[in-house]
Amino acid sequence: MTATTKRKTSLTLDAASLDAAREYGVNVSAVADEAVTRAVAAARQQKWLSENADAFSAQAAWHESNDHPLADVMMGSAGETWKT
Repeated sequence: MTATTKRKTSLTLDAASLDAAREYGVNVSAVADEAVTRAVAAARQQKWLSENADAFSAQAAWHESNDHPLADVMMGSAGETWKT
């Protein structure tokens, strides 16, 4: 396991939530760390999708005009598994 560098920070949390977390032994730092990690991953994904939206649109337009190169496979018996 790789050691990570930790840095202290200050958070302002709802008092009742913090009291309940302490009462039930919830590790607030671990929860906050996980929440920030997930939020950053979601933001990174949204940024990537936004930055590549033109390419996705161009690809979709190309498929509309030229059909999908694997259309014959997708229309076969396993075709339903390709649909989302």
